[in-house]
Amino acid sequence: MKTVRRLLYRDIIGSVAFVAVAFLSLFFFIDFVDELESIGKQGYTALHAAISSLMEVPGHFYELFPIAVLIGTIFSLARLAQSSEYTILRTGGLGPGRALELLTLLGLAFAVCTFVVGDYLAPASAREAVLLRAHFKGGLSLGRTGAWMKDSRHTPQGERSYKVNVSRTTPEGDLEGVRIFEFDADGRMLTRLEARQGRVEKNATWVLNDVTLTHWPLDAQPDNARVVEQRLARYDWPSSLNASLVAASLLPENTMSTAALWRYTSHLNSQEQSSQRYAIQFWKKALYPFACLVMVALALPFAYLHARGGGVSLKVFGGILLGISFVLLNNVAGHLGLLRGWTPWAVAAAPSLLYLLLSLGAFAWLVRYR
Repeated sequence: MKTVRRLLYRDIIGSVAFVAVAFLSLFFFIDFVDELESIGKQGYTALHAAISSLMEVPGHFYELFPIAVLIGTIFSLARLAQSSEYTILRTGGLGPGRALELLTLLGLAFAVCTFVVGDYLAPASAREAVLLRAHFKGGLSLGRTGAWMKDSRHTPQGERSYKVNVSRTTPEGDLEGVRIFEFDADGRMLTRLEARQGRVEKNATWVLNDVTLTHWPLDAQPDNARVVEQRLARYDWPSSLNASLVAASLLPENTMSTAALWRYTSHLNSQEQSSQRYAIQFWKKALYPFACLVMVALALPFAYLHARGGGVSLKVFGGILLGISFVLLNNVAGHLGLLRGWTPWAVAAAPSLLYLLLSLGAFAWLVRYR
């Protein structure tokens, strides 16, 4: 059985690696072409475009590797079936259960590889790519309304809530256009703080520069009420919004690991903010590596198809269509789950479970009737 395992694993791993390299080369070329329009602006060169595109490769690997597993495994098994090698293996004692077990172990190895790349390498490289582009574009733009965050705190005067808005970031990672609104437990605004620039220290203290602080007194009589405005060169604002939470709010979701998504989702829930989007993203990221298991299960029935029932290229084309349909269903399920408010883990798991049942059903039917 060691010889059979070595034969299958070597052939499948080689095919999967070839397909993965082909996909990554194509997407690297597409990313590089997209970056060409920025070359020559503010010192952005072709080398920077190539580095930026190269930093996107781990993210593409994470997204495309299950599809590469499907296509590579189908190609390998279909080729073995066409040359009658798989028939010889079956005659030599490779039963359906044993074949499924061997491919399951290989699928687990592919899943571990996908998890390591997707949880460690891809977020770090995507973050560096964003920061590299921001350095040459004068900072990171956060849209017309900026990024909004929420914080709360218990004070001797009672419960206080804060709405924080950041307009953009500088190339060095500092915050620009910071606005902080303080409200009491009844929802009345007490303080408005506007700062030209700021940064978040390791202890979650926001160090703000060029600050305008406006107070609305609540206890004064209407005739004597007076808005107090202060101008400060520096102001330290203590907060529970640490650097990792702020980065999660400002940077794209693909720069966050599974643990970072969990922490940010928990923070949103604690602040009574909508966390559906990040909860779905967390479960999709946590369960996505297991798609490799689904892909090898989808590929196994192709080894039991009749050798004359279509060439290898036709079976690979069928595998490509299956992979595209899986990615499409996975994305559509995420959007529908966000719109309908469905349970996040069910939304993330449904496409993989559906395709796993489909593959096992096809496998059982082929073994029993073909």
